[in-house]
Amino acid sequence: MAAVALADLQPLARERAGDRHDVYSERALGRAYEEFLARRRTPIGSFHLRAGGRQVGSFYDLLRGEAPPAGPLELRLDDPPEAGPAWAFLRPLAAAVFAEDGSAEIVSDAGAPPARTIARFLLREHYLPRSRAEEDRAAAGGPRVTLPTLLRSLPEGVAACRQRGLLPFGVAVLAYYPEERVIYELDLVRSLLLADPRAGRLAPARRVVRPARVGWYVDQWTGRGEVPLLAARLLPTIVESNGLTAIEVAHVFGGVRELIDSALQGLAARGVVAFDRRTGVYRARLDALLPAAPGESPRPESSAANANPALRTSVQELIAAADARATCPLCGTPLGPDPHGLLCDRCAAEVDRG
Repeated sequence: MAAVALADLQPLARERAGDRHDVYSERALGRAYEEFLARRRTPIGSFHLRAGGRQVGSFYDLLRGEAPPAGPLELRLDDPPEAGPAWAFLRPLAAAVFAEDGSAEIVSDAGAPPARTIARFLLREHYLPRSRAEEDRAAAGGPRVTLPTLLRSLPEGVAACRQRGLLPFGVAVLAYYPEERVIYELDLVRSLLLADPRAGRLAPARRVVRPARVGWYVDQWTGRGEVPLLAARLLPTIVESNGLTAIEVAHVFGGVRELIDSALQGLAARGVVAFDRRTGVYRARLDALLPAAPGESPRPESSAANANPALRTSVQELIAAADARATCPLCGTPLGPDPHGLLCDRCAAEVDRG
């Protein structure tokens, strides 16, 4: 499918951002758009969208006009490939229907029954209009135009984009299945579902399948928007492994090796990964990603003990700790020890009835 043209995005930014999208902002949008198009990734296939029962030309049609179409949003792949190498590190997806309550039904292939999941959307690359006056005030120490919370359900995400004039170029669909969380990345400019960056670059056997709840905690951490995009994409890959070297990470994500090293060191400085100097391996510190228990002091981001992987508890113990402190992501109810699902019983029943 052809990319949405810059000439179509400029008036949309003016419609949604008003005076903030001045000549300075128009030029900045042009640069951000060209930079995004230059970063090509392997596609699985193109998709089309239906909203409120009718087909829309692209995601950006949801941002135009007075209000987006009401009802669920359907994403359907055009000629999806069969299960195999194209879907490495992912679950096959032929279609997905995203409901307004944050749930989703994902169809793996034609004729298969849909799998009910929870879906969240994590902003990847984007452009937020900022006028020259706003940039000058920020450079002088004044307030900056801030982004909304990045981790959102679909209706909240569309509403935030419309309110702030935000133009997303790429998003990650976070699908929480009963057993695991799967990340599907979408190129909204070209309407493409992208292959996992590990496909063809890392042996599938190197992946460690984590419970959906662990993925939820990782996504909440990256969804705060406090780390650069590269670091936010690296962390889930390291979490879903028993450790990776900087060379292996650079092979997966490409780009300049120094940028990879900087992103990994930034994650280590924040205490969510640990670096073993003897082997050169970076490992996730799952305990640092868990929310603090009630009455517990927040964990320091780094310390001498935390930096030493030999002093970390086993992965099994960390996952058990995650389950012991687990809360329902929809209503916040504590799940108690040894939970079997991502949701509490009440929310799970409501999703099943939906």
